[in-house]
Amino acid sequence: MDKRRKTSYQPLIIALSIVAGILIGSFYASYFRSNRLNIFSSTNSKINDLLYTIEDRYVDTVNISDLVEKAMPRILSELDPHSTYTSARKVEQEMQELKGSFSGIGVIFSIMQDTARVIRVVPGGPSEDVGLMAGDRIIKVDNHPFVGDSLSDEYAMRYLRGPQNSNVNVTIKRQGVKKNQTFQITRGSVPVYTIDTYAMLDNHTGYIRINSFGENSYAEMLVALTELSNQGCTSLIIDLRDNGGGYMESAIRIVNEFLPKGRMIVYTEGRKSKRTESYSDGRGNYQSIPLVVLVNENTASASEIFAGAIQDNDRGIIVGLRTFGKGLVQEPIQFADGSLLKLTIARYYSPSGRCLQKPYVMGQNEEYQNDIYSRYLRGEFSSKDSIHLKGKKYFTSIGRIVYGGGGIMPDYFIPADTTEVTSYLMEVLSSRLLPEFSYLYADTHRSLLQKYPSWEELSAYLLKQNLVDKFATYADQHGIKRRNLLIKKSYKRLQTALVSATINYLLDDRSSTLFLCQDNPSVKKALELIEQNLTKPKVNKQ
Repeated sequence: MDKRRKTSYQPLIIALSIVAGILIGSFYASYFRSNRLNIFSSTNSKINDLLYTIEDRYVDTVNISDLVEKAMPRILSELDPHSTYTSARKVEQEMQELKGSFSGIGVIFSIMQDTARVIRVVPGGPSEDVGLMAGDRIIKVDNHPFVGDSLSDEYAMRYLRGPQNSNVNVTIKRQGVKKNQTFQITRGSVPVYTIDTYAMLDNHTGYIRINSFGENSYAEMLVALTELSNQGCTSLIIDLRDNGGGYMESAIRIVNEFLPKGRMIVYTEGRKSKRTESYSDGRGNYQSIPLVVLVNENTASASEIFAGAIQDNDRGIIVGLRTFGKGLVQEPIQFADGSLLKLTIARYYSPSGRCLQKPYVMGQNEEYQNDIYSRYLRGEFSSKDSIHLKGKKYFTSIGRIVYGGGGIMPDYFIPADTTEVTSYLMEVLSSRLLPEFSYLYADTHRSLLQKYPSWEELSAYLLKQNLVDKFATYADQHGIKRRNLLIKKSYKRLQTALVSATINYLLDDRSSTLFLCQDNPSVKKALELIEQNLTKPKVNKQ
Protein backbone atom coordinates (compact mmCIF):
# COMPACT_ATOMS: atom_id res chain seq x y z
CA MET A 1 0.00 0.00 0.00
CA ASP A 2 2.76 2.50 0.92
CA LYS A 3 4.75 1.46 -2.15
CA ARG A 4 1.79 2.17 -4.48
CA ARG A 5 1.22 5.60 -2.83
CA LYS A 6 4.91 6.47 -3.23
CA THR A 7 4.78 5.51 -6.93
CA SER A 8 1.64 7.61 -7.57
CA TYR A 9 3.29 10.77 -6.13
CA GLN A 10 6.59 10.38 -8.04
CA PRO A 11 5.55 12.21 -11.29
CA LEU A 12 4.20 15.12 -9.20
CA ILE A 13 7.48 15.38 -7.25
CA ILE A 14 9.53 15.38 -10.49
CA ALA A 15 7.30 18.08 -12.02
CA LEU A 16 7.55 20.30 -8.93
CA SER A 17 11.35 19.87 -8.92
CA ILE A 18 11.59 21.01 -12.54
CA VAL A 19 9.41 24.08 -11.87
CA ALA A 20 11.47 24.95 -8.78
CA GLY A 21 14.68 24.60 -10.80
CA ILE A 22 13.38 26.96 -13.45
CA LEU A 23 12.30 29.54 -10.86
CA ILE A 24 15.62 29.39 -8.99
CA GLY A 25 17.57 29.64 -12.28
CA SER A 26 15.52 32.63 -13.38
CA PHE A 27 16.03 34.31 -10.00
CA TYR A 28 19.82 33.97 -10.12
CA ALA A 29 20.00 34.99 -13.78
CA SER A 30 17.99 38.12 -12.96
CA TYR A 31 20.05 38.77 -9.84
CA PHE A 32 23.44 38.64 -11.56
CA ARG A 33 22.30 40.65 -14.57
CA SER A 34 19.88 42.96 -12.75
CA ASN A 35 21.62 46.28 -13.37
CA ARG A 36 22.16 45.77 -17.08
CA LEU A 37 18.71 44.32 -17.69
CA ASN A 38 16.95 47.00 -15.68
CA ILE A 39 18.64 49.73 -17.67
CA PHE A 40 17.88 48.04 -21.00
CA SER A 41 14.31 47.09 -20.08
CA SER A 42 13.61 50.57 -18.77
CA THR A 43 14.92 52.21 -21.94
CA ASN A 44 13.20 49.70 -24.19
CA SER A 45 9.92 50.22 -22.33
CA LYS A 46 10.30 53.99 -22.64
CA ILE A 47 10.78 53.77 -26.42
CA ASN A 48 7.81 51.40 -26.75
CA ASP A 49 5.68 53.70 -24.60
CA LEU A 50 6.67 56.65 -26.78
CA LEU A 51 5.74 54.85 -30.01
CA TYR A 52 2.46 53.63 -28.50
CA THR A 53 1.57 57.13 -27.31
CA ILE A 54 2.30 58.61 -30.74
CA GLU A 55 0.18 55.98 -32.46
CA ASP A 56 -2.62 56.35 -29.92
CA ARG A 57 -2.79 60.11 -29.39
CA TYR A 58 -0.87 62.02 -32.07
CA VAL A 59 -2.92 64.62 -33.98
CA ASP A 60 -2.33 62.99 -37.40
CA THR A 61 -2.03 59.41 -38.58
CA VAL A 62 1.57 58.25 -38.37
CA ASN A 63 3.18 55.21 -39.98
CA ILE A 64 5.07 53.83 -36.98
CA SER A 65 7.17 51.44 -39.10
CA ASP A 66 8.43 54.34 -41.22
CA LEU A 67 9.11 56.34 -38.07
CA VAL A 68 11.28 53.53 -36.67
CA GLU A 69 13.13 53.17 -40.00
CA LYS A 70 13.99 56.87 -39.91
CA ALA A 71 14.93 56.82 -36.23
CA MET A 72 17.41 53.94 -36.47
CA PRO A 73 20.04 55.83 -38.52
CA ARG A 74 19.66 58.87 -36.25
CA ILE A 75 20.40 56.78 -33.16
CA LEU A 76 23.48 55.21 -34.77
CA SER A 77 24.72 58.62 -35.93
CA GLU A 78 25.33 59.43 -32.27
CA LEU A 79 28.00 56.70 -32.16
CA ASP A 80 30.61 56.78 -34.94
CA PRO A 81 30.56 57.57 -38.68
CA HIS A 82 30.58 53.92 -39.74
CA SER A 83 27.87 52.31 -37.60
CA THR A 84 24.94 52.23 -40.02
CA TYR A 85 21.45 50.86 -40.52
CA THR A 86 20.18 49.60 -43.87
CA SER A 87 16.49 48.95 -44.56
CA ALA A 88 15.49 45.49 -45.78
CA ARG A 89 14.82 46.60 -49.37
CA LYS A 90 18.31 48.05 -49.73
CA VAL A 91 20.31 45.27 -48.05
CA GLU A 92 20.34 42.89 -51.02
CA GLN A 93 21.20 45.67 -53.44
CA GLU A 94 24.18 46.78 -51.34
CA MET A 95 25.47 43.25 -50.76
CA GLN A 96 25.29 42.00 -54.36
CA GLU A 97 28.59 43.53 -55.44
CA LEU A 98 30.38 41.81 -52.57
CA LYS A 99 28.59 38.47 -53.05
CA GLY A 100 29.95 38.14 -56.58
CA SER A 101 26.67 37.65 -58.45
CA PHE A 102 22.96 38.42 -58.53
CA SER A 103 19.92 37.15 -60.40
CA GLY A 104 18.83 39.45 -63.23
CA ILE A 105 18.54 39.90 -66.99
CA GLY A 106 22.24 40.60 -67.58
CA VAL A 107 22.52 44.18 -68.78
CA ILE A 108 24.43 47.23 -67.62
CA PHE A 109 22.15 50.22 -67.93
CA SER A 110 22.10 53.92 -67.14
CA ILE A 111 19.16 56.26 -66.71
CA MET A 112 19.46 59.23 -69.04
CA GLN A 113 16.76 61.70 -70.03
CA ASP A 114 14.18 59.72 -68.00
CA THR A 115 14.90 56.49 -69.91
CA ALA A 116 16.86 53.35 -68.99
CA ARG A 117 19.41 52.84 -71.76
CA VAL A 118 21.35 49.63 -72.20
CA ILE A 119 25.06 50.44 -71.97
CA ARG A 120 26.33 46.90 -72.33
CA VAL A 121 24.92 43.38 -72.52
CA VAL A 122 26.72 40.88 -70.28
CA PRO A 123 28.40 38.26 -72.50
CA GLY A 124 26.68 34.89 -72.16
CA GLY A 125 23.91 36.38 -70.02
CA PRO A 126 20.11 36.04 -70.40
CA SER A 127 19.68 39.27 -72.41
CA GLU A 128 22.36 38.35 -74.95
CA ASP A 129 20.62 35.01 -75.48
CA VAL A 130 17.38 36.70 -76.59
CA GLY A 131 19.01 39.45 -78.66
CA LEU A 132 19.09 42.64 -76.55
CA MET A 133 21.77 45.06 -77.74
CA ALA A 134 23.77 48.01 -76.45
CA GLY A 135 21.84 51.18 -77.26
CA ASP A 136 18.40 49.66 -76.68
CA ARG A 137 16.05 51.80 -74.62
CA ILE A 138 13.88 49.95 -72.10
CA ILE A 139 10.40 51.47 -72.12
CA LYS A 140 8.32 48.78 -70.34
CA VAL A 141 8.93 45.86 -67.97
CA ASP A 142 5.99 43.46 -67.50
CA ASN A 143 3.75 46.28 -68.74
CA HIS A 144 5.05 48.65 -66.05
CA PRO A 145 6.08 51.98 -67.64
CA PHE A 146 9.84 52.38 -67.57
CA VAL A 147 10.16 56.05 -68.42
CA GLY A 148 9.49 59.35 -66.70
CA ASP A 149 10.57 61.33 -63.67
CA SER A 150 9.79 58.48 -61.25
CA LEU A 151 12.32 56.15 -62.90
CA SER A 152 15.34 55.58 -60.64
CA ASP A 153 18.10 52.99 -60.31
CA GLU A 154 16.27 51.43 -57.37
CA TYR A 155 12.98 51.26 -59.30
CA ALA A 156 14.72 49.76 -62.34
CA MET A 157 16.55 47.08 -60.37
CA ARG A 158 13.38 46.14 -58.51
CA TYR A 159 11.75 45.08 -61.77
CA LEU A 160 14.75 43.86 -63.77
CA ARG A 161 16.17 41.67 -61.01
CA GLY A 162 14.30 38.77 -59.48
CA PRO A 163 14.40 35.08 -58.54
CA GLN A 164 16.58 32.72 -60.57
CA ASN A 165 14.76 31.21 -63.60
CA SER A 166 11.80 33.61 -63.30
CA ASN A 167 10.55 35.25 -66.51
CA VAL A 168 10.19 38.94 -67.27
CA ASN A 169 8.89 40.71 -70.39
CA VAL A 170 11.05 43.64 -71.48
CA THR A 171 9.85 46.07 -74.16
CA ILE A 172 12.56 48.07 -75.91
CA LYS A 173 12.86 50.81 -78.49
CA ARG A 174 15.79 50.30 -80.86
CA GLN A 175 17.39 52.97 -83.00
CA GLY A 176 16.50 52.51 -86.67
CA VAL A 177 13.59 50.15 -85.90
CA LYS A 178 10.11 51.71 -86.05
CA LYS A 179 8.20 49.10 -84.08
CA ASN A 180 8.88 48.47 -80.39
CA GLN A 181 10.03 44.95 -79.54
CA THR A 182 9.15 42.80 -76.53
CA PHE A 183 11.46 40.04 -75.30
CA GLN A 184 10.70 37.39 -72.71
CA ILE A 185 13.85 36.94 -70.66
CA THR A 186 14.54 34.20 -68.12
CA ARG A 187 16.51 35.71 -65.26
CA GLY A 188 19.81 34.06 -64.49
CA SER A 189 22.99 34.48 -62.48
CA VAL A 190 24.89 37.62 -63.46
CA PRO A 191 28.51 37.79 -62.24
CA VAL A 192 29.84 40.89 -60.49
CA TYR A 193 33.59 41.22 -60.72
CA THR A 194 35.66 43.10 -58.15
CA ILE A 195 38.76 42.89 -60.34
CA ASP A 196 37.63 44.51 -63.58
CA THR A 197 41.04 45.17 -65.09
CA TYR A 198 44.29 43.25 -65.39
CA ALA A 199 46.79 43.62 -68.21
CA MET A 200 50.46 43.93 -69.08
CA LEU A 201 51.58 47.57 -69.17
CA ASP A 202 54.89 46.67 -70.78
CA ASN A 203 56.88 43.51 -71.51
CA HIS A 204 57.40 42.63 -67.84
CA THR A 205 55.02 44.71 -65.68
CA GLY A 206 51.52 43.51 -64.86
CA TYR A 207 48.71 45.77 -63.66
CA ILE A 208 45.72 44.70 -61.54
CA ARG A 209 42.92 47.02 -60.46
CA ILE A 210 40.82 45.86 -57.48
CA ASN A 211 37.68 48.00 -57.15
CA SER A 212 36.44 46.33 -53.93
CA PHE A 213 37.03 43.24 -51.78
CA GLY A 214 34.18 40.77 -52.20
CA GLU A 215 33.57 37.07 -51.62
CA ASN A 216 35.19 36.10 -54.93
CA SER A 217 38.06 38.61 -54.97
CA TYR A 218 40.71 36.08 -53.94
CA ALA A 219 39.69 33.65 -56.71
CA GLU A 220 39.61 36.51 -59.20
CA MET A 221 43.08 37.60 -58.06
CA LEU A 222 44.53 34.13 -58.58
CA VAL A 223 43.14 34.06 -62.12
CA ALA A 224 44.59 37.51 -62.87
CA LEU A 225 48.00 36.61 -61.44
CA THR A 226 48.13 33.33 -63.35
CA GLU A 227 47.22 34.92 -66.67
CA LEU A 228 49.70 37.76 -66.20
CA SER A 229 52.44 35.28 -65.25
CA ASN A 230 51.72 33.37 -68.46
CA GLN A 231 52.22 36.65 -70.35
CA GLY A 232 55.66 37.18 -68.84
CA CYS A 233 54.85 39.28 -65.76
CA THR A 234 57.86 39.66 -63.48
CA SER A 235 56.80 42.82 -61.60
CA LEU A 236 53.40 44.04 -60.47
CA ILE A 237 51.32 47.17 -59.89
CA ILE A 238 48.19 46.74 -57.76
CA ASP A 239 45.75 49.64 -58.06
CA LEU A 240 43.63 50.28 -54.94
CA ARG A 241 42.63 53.83 -55.84
CA ASP A 242 38.94 54.51 -55.14
CA ASN A 243 38.61 51.07 -53.52
CA GLY A 244 36.35 51.69 -50.53
CA GLY A 245 36.97 48.29 -48.94
CA GLY A 246 34.67 45.32 -48.45
CA TYR A 247 35.39 42.01 -46.75
CA MET A 248 38.49 42.18 -44.56
CA GLU A 249 39.06 38.42 -44.94
CA SER A 250 39.37 38.78 -48.72
CA ALA A 251 42.02 41.48 -48.35
CA ILE A 252 43.91 39.27 -45.88
CA ARG A 253 43.87 36.28 -48.24
CA ILE A 254 45.13 38.35 -51.16
CA VAL A 255 47.94 40.09 -49.28
CA ASN A 256 48.99 36.66 -47.98
CA GLU A 257 50.07 35.85 -51.55
CA PHE A 258 52.82 38.46 -51.32
CA LEU A 259 54.23 37.96 -47.80
CA PRO A 260 56.74 35.43 -46.45
CA LYS A 261 55.65 33.13 -43.65
CA GLY A 262 54.98 34.49 -40.18
CA ARG A 263 54.39 38.14 -41.06
CA MET A 264 51.54 39.91 -39.28
CA ILE A 265 48.91 41.22 -41.69
CA VAL A 266 46.49 42.91 -39.28
CA TYR A 267 45.05 42.61 -35.80
CA THR A 268 41.70 43.76 -34.40
CA GLU A 269 40.66 44.63 -30.85
CA GLY A 270 37.65 46.20 -29.16
CA ARG A 271 36.00 46.68 -25.77
CA LYS A 272 34.01 43.45 -26.15
CA SER A 273 36.11 41.90 -28.94
CA LYS A 274 39.29 40.14 -27.88
CA ARG A 275 42.46 40.75 -29.84
CA THR A 276 42.54 38.69 -33.03
CA GLU A 277 45.71 38.50 -35.11
CA SER A 278 46.18 37.42 -38.74
CA TYR A 279 49.53 36.18 -40.04
CA SER A 280 50.82 35.08 -43.43
CA ASP A 281 51.17 31.32 -43.87
CA GLY A 282 54.04 31.30 -46.35
CA ARG A 283 52.02 29.59 -49.09
CA GLY A 284 51.83 32.64 -51.35
CA ASN A 285 53.30 32.23 -54.83
CA TYR A 286 54.37 35.86 -55.26
CA GLN A 287 56.48 36.52 -52.17
CA SER A 288 59.39 38.10 -54.03
CA ILE A 289 57.84 39.78 -57.08
CA PRO A 290 58.65 43.54 -57.22
CA LEU A 291 55.47 45.27 -56.03
CA VAL A 292 53.99 48.77 -56.14
CA VAL A 293 50.56 49.61 -54.64
CA LEU A 294 48.62 52.67 -55.85
CA VAL A 295 46.38 54.52 -53.37
CA ASN A 296 44.42 57.76 -53.11
CA GLU A 297 42.09 59.64 -50.78
CA ASN A 298 39.25 57.16 -51.48
CA THR A 299 41.32 54.07 -50.63
CA ALA A 300 39.64 52.89 -47.42
CA SER A 301 39.05 50.11 -44.90
CA ALA A 302 40.06 46.67 -46.29
CA SER A 303 42.19 48.44 -48.91
CA GLU A 304 44.09 50.19 -46.12
CA ILE A 305 44.61 46.84 -44.41
CA PHE A 306 46.21 45.60 -47.64
CA ALA A 307 48.38 48.70 -48.12
CA GLY A 308 49.28 48.83 -44.42
CA ALA A 309 50.45 45.20 -44.43
CA ILE A 310 52.63 45.83 -47.49
CA GLN A 311 54.10 49.04 -46.06
CA ASP A 312 54.68 47.88 -42.48
CA ASN A 313 56.31 44.65 -43.64
CA ASP A 314 58.47 46.62 -46.11
CA ARG A 315 57.24 44.31 -48.86
CA GLY A 316 56.67 46.96 -51.54
CA ILE A 317 56.23 50.65 -52.27
CA ILE A 318 53.03 52.68 -51.75
CA VAL A 319 52.46 55.43 -54.34
CA GLY A 320 49.80 58.15 -54.56
CA LEU A 321 47.86 60.27 -52.06
CA ARG A 322 47.10 59.80 -48.34
CA THR A 323 44.36 57.22 -47.90
CA PHE A 324 40.91 57.79 -46.37
CA GLY A 325 41.64 56.71 -42.80
CA LYS A 326 39.02 54.11 -41.79
CA GLY A 327 40.21 51.83 -39.02
CA LEU A 328 36.90 50.68 -37.53
CA VAL A 329 35.53 47.14 -37.86
CA GLN A 330 31.78 46.64 -38.35
CA GLU A 331 29.86 43.48 -37.49
CA PRO A 332 26.72 42.90 -39.62
CA ILE A 333 23.66 42.06 -37.52
CA GLN A 334 20.51 41.16 -39.44
CA PHE A 335 17.00 41.76 -38.06
CA ALA A 336 14.05 39.45 -38.61
CA ASP A 337 12.60 41.71 -41.32
CA GLY A 338 15.82 41.51 -43.37
CA SER A 339 17.16 44.94 -42.41
CA LEU A 340 20.80 45.16 -41.40
CA LEU A 341 22.74 46.85 -38.61
CA LYS A 342 26.47 47.34 -39.14
CA LEU A 343 27.80 48.03 -35.66
CA THR A 344 31.38 49.07 -34.94
CA ILE A 345 32.77 46.45 -32.55
CA ALA A 346 36.55 46.88 -32.86
CA ARG A 347 39.43 48.80 -34.38
CA TYR A 348 41.96 47.27 -36.70
CA TYR A 349 45.68 47.88 -36.45
CA SER A 350 48.43 47.50 -39.02
CA PRO A 351 51.45 45.28 -38.21
CA SER A 352 53.43 48.19 -36.72
CA GLY A 353 50.62 48.74 -34.22
CA ARG A 354 49.07 51.86 -35.72
CA CYS A 355 45.34 52.42 -36.03
CA LEU A 356 44.64 54.25 -39.27
CA GLN A 357 41.28 55.65 -38.18
CA LYS A 358 41.18 59.40 -38.63
CA PRO A 359 39.77 61.51 -35.77
CA TYR A 360 36.01 61.91 -35.27
CA VAL A 361 33.69 63.24 -32.59
CA MET A 362 30.76 61.02 -31.62
CA GLY A 363 27.52 62.43 -32.95
CA GLN A 364 29.25 65.05 -35.10
CA ASN A 365 29.64 63.36 -38.47
CA GLU A 366 29.30 66.32 -40.82
CA GLU A 367 32.91 67.45 -40.44
CA TYR A 368 34.05 63.84 -40.82
CA GLN A 369 32.11 63.42 -44.06
CA ASN A 370 33.59 66.64 -45.43
CA ASP A 371 37.18 65.64 -44.60
CA ILE A 372 38.19 64.97 -48.22
CA TYR A 373 36.98 68.40 -49.31
CA SER A 374 38.80 69.94 -46.34
CA ARG A 375 42.00 68.26 -47.49
CA TYR A 376 41.52 69.82 -50.92
CA LEU A 377 41.03 73.28 -49.40
CA ARG A 378 44.18 72.87 -47.29
CA GLY A 379 46.15 72.11 -50.44
CA GLU A 380 46.93 68.55 -49.40
CA PHE A 381 46.33 67.14 -52.88
CA SER A 382 48.96 69.38 -54.41
CA SER A 383 51.59 69.59 -51.63
CA LYS A 384 52.91 66.95 -49.26
CA ASP A 385 54.06 69.71 -46.89
CA SER A 386 50.44 70.58 -46.11
CA ILE A 387 49.87 67.16 -44.52
CA HIS A 388 50.40 67.12 -40.76
CA LEU A 389 49.59 63.75 -39.24
CA LYS A 390 49.16 64.12 -35.48
CA GLY A 391 49.40 60.44 -34.60
CA LYS A 392 52.40 59.01 -32.81
CA LYS A 393 55.35 57.44 -34.62
CA TYR A 394 55.48 53.74 -35.40
CA PHE A 395 58.15 51.64 -37.07
CA THR A 396 58.08 49.18 -39.94
CA SER A 397 60.00 45.88 -39.95
CA ILE A 398 63.25 47.60 -41.03
CA GLY A 399 62.74 50.67 -38.87
CA ARG A 400 61.09 53.12 -41.24
CA ILE A 401 58.92 55.73 -39.52
CA VAL A 402 55.17 55.63 -40.22
CA TYR A 403 52.24 57.38 -38.56
CA GLY A 404 48.79 56.39 -37.36
CA GLY A 405 45.60 58.31 -36.88
CA GLY A 406 44.88 59.48 -40.40
CA GLY A 407 45.19 56.87 -43.12
CA ILE A 408 48.34 55.67 -44.85
CA MET A 409 50.89 58.17 -46.06
CA PRO A 410 52.38 56.84 -49.31
CA ASP A 411 56.11 56.28 -49.68
CA TYR A 412 55.99 58.41 -52.82
CA PHE A 413 53.52 61.27 -52.73
CA ILE A 414 52.08 62.06 -56.18
CA PRO A 415 50.35 65.46 -56.17
CA ALA A 416 47.09 65.82 -58.02
CA ASP A 417 47.20 68.34 -60.86
CA THR A 418 44.82 71.07 -59.73
CA THR A 419 45.98 73.67 -62.28
CA GLU A 420 43.20 72.67 -64.67
CA VAL A 421 40.46 72.72 -62.03
CA THR A 422 37.95 75.50 -62.73
CA SER A 423 34.43 76.31 -61.59
CA TYR A 424 33.21 75.19 -65.03
CA LEU A 425 34.90 71.79 -64.66
CA MET A 426 33.46 71.34 -61.16
CA GLU A 427 29.97 72.23 -62.37
CA VAL A 428 30.26 69.77 -65.24
CA LEU A 429 31.54 66.93 -63.06
CA SER A 430 28.76 67.43 -60.51
CA SER A 431 26.11 67.10 -63.24
CA ARG A 432 25.09 64.10 -65.35
CA LEU A 433 25.74 65.92 -68.60
CA LEU A 434 29.22 64.56 -69.35
CA PRO A 435 28.30 60.84 -69.17
CA GLU A 436 25.00 61.62 -70.88
CA PHE A 437 26.71 63.37 -73.81
CA SER A 438 29.33 60.60 -74.09
CA TYR A 439 26.64 57.94 -74.28
CA LEU A 440 24.58 59.84 -76.85
CA TYR A 441 27.69 60.48 -78.95
CA ALA A 442 28.67 56.79 -78.76
CA ASP A 443 25.14 55.66 -79.59
CA THR A 444 24.72 58.08 -82.51
CA HIS A 445 28.08 57.13 -84.04
CA ARG A 446 28.03 53.46 -83.00
CA SER A 447 28.33 51.94 -86.49
CA LEU A 448 31.35 54.15 -87.28
CA LEU A 449 33.08 53.76 -83.91
CA GLN A 450 32.72 49.97 -83.93
CA LYS A 451 35.37 49.94 -86.66
CA TYR A 452 37.90 50.56 -83.87
CA PRO A 453 37.89 47.35 -81.78
CA SER A 454 40.69 48.25 -79.34
CA TRP A 455 40.92 51.11 -76.87
CA GLU A 456 44.19 52.25 -78.47
CA GLU A 457 42.59 52.63 -81.91
CA LEU A 458 39.35 54.09 -80.55
CA SER A 459 41.07 56.67 -78.34
CA ALA A 460 43.35 57.75 -81.20
CA TYR A 461 40.25 58.46 -83.29
CA LEU A 462 38.26 60.16 -80.52
CA LEU A 463 41.10 62.50 -79.58
CA LYS A 464 40.82 64.03 -83.05
CA GLN A 465 37.05 64.66 -82.92
CA ASN A 466 37.01 67.89 -80.89
CA LEU A 467 34.69 66.35 -78.30
CA VAL A 468 35.22 69.20 -75.84
CA ASP A 469 33.71 71.77 -78.19
CA LYS A 470 30.80 69.48 -79.04
CA PHE A 471 30.18 68.84 -75.37
CA ALA A 472 30.35 72.55 -74.44
CA THR A 473 27.60 73.24 -77.00
CA TYR A 474 25.49 70.38 -75.62
CA ALA A 475 26.02 71.53 -72.02
CA ASP A 476 25.11 75.11 -72.94
CA GLN A 477 21.81 73.82 -74.33
CA HIS A 478 21.15 71.93 -71.10
CA GLY A 479 21.80 74.53 -68.41
CA ILE A 480 25.59 74.93 -68.07
CA LYS A 481 26.64 78.19 -69.66
CA ARG A 482 29.53 78.04 -72.10
CA ARG A 483 32.61 79.79 -70.65
CA ASN A 484 35.38 79.63 -73.23
CA LEU A 485 38.28 80.83 -71.06
CA LEU A 486 37.54 78.28 -68.34
CA ILE A 487 36.97 75.57 -70.93
CA LYS A 488 40.36 76.30 -72.43
CA LYS A 489 42.02 76.01 -69.01
CA SER A 490 40.25 72.71 -68.26
CA TYR A 491 40.51 71.40 -71.82
CA LYS A 492 42.73 68.37 -71.20
CA ARG A 493 40.73 67.21 -68.17
CA LEU A 494 37.49 67.53 -70.08
CA GLN A 495 38.89 65.74 -73.12
CA THR A 496 40.25 62.86 -71.05
CA ALA A 497 36.93 62.42 -69.22
CA LEU A 498 34.92 62.50 -72.45
CA VAL A 499 37.14 60.03 -74.28
CA SER A 500 37.28 57.69 -71.28
CA ALA A 501 33.49 57.68 -70.88
CA THR A 502 32.93 57.08 -74.59
CA ILE A 503 35.40 54.17 -74.58
CA ASN A 504 33.60 52.72 -71.56
CA TYR A 505 30.23 52.85 -73.31
CA LEU A 506 31.54 51.29 -76.53
CA LEU A 507 33.96 48.74 -75.07
CA ASP A 508 34.18 48.13 -71.29
CA ASP A 509 35.59 49.26 -67.93
CA ARG A 510 38.90 47.56 -68.63
CA SER A 511 39.46 49.56 -71.82
CA SER A 512 38.65 52.92 -70.25
CA THR A 513 40.88 52.11 -67.24
CA LEU A 514 43.85 51.26 -69.46
CA PHE A 515 43.28 54.46 -71.46
CA LEU A 516 43.45 56.47 -68.22
CA CYS A 517 46.58 54.61 -67.09
CA GLN A 518 48.72 55.64 -70.05
CA ASP A 519 49.27 59.24 -68.89
CA ASN A 520 48.58 58.84 -65.18
CA PRO A 521 51.36 60.22 -62.92
CA SER A 522 50.98 57.49 -60.28
CA VAL A 523 51.20 54.72 -62.87
CA LYS A 524 54.19 56.42 -64.50
CA LYS A 525 55.92 56.66 -61.11
CA ALA A 526 55.22 53.00 -60.39
CA LEU A 527 56.73 51.96 -63.74
CA GLU A 528 59.74 54.19 -63.07
CA LEU A 529 60.34 52.60 -59.64
CA ILE A 530 60.13 49.12 -61.13
CA GLU A 531 62.44 50.03 -64.01
CA GLN A 532 65.02 51.49 -61.60
CA ASN A 533 64.73 48.50 -59.23
CA LEU A 534 63.51 50.71 -56.36
CA THR A 535 60.63 48.59 -55.06
CA LYS A 536 62.50 47.50 -51.91
CA PRO A 537 61.96 50.09 -49.14
CA LYS A 538 64.92 51.67 -47.38
CA VAL A 539 65.10 53.24 -43.92
CA ASN A 540 64.02 56.88 -43.96
CA LYS A 541 66.14 59.26 -41.94
CA GLN A 542 64.11 61.76 -39.87
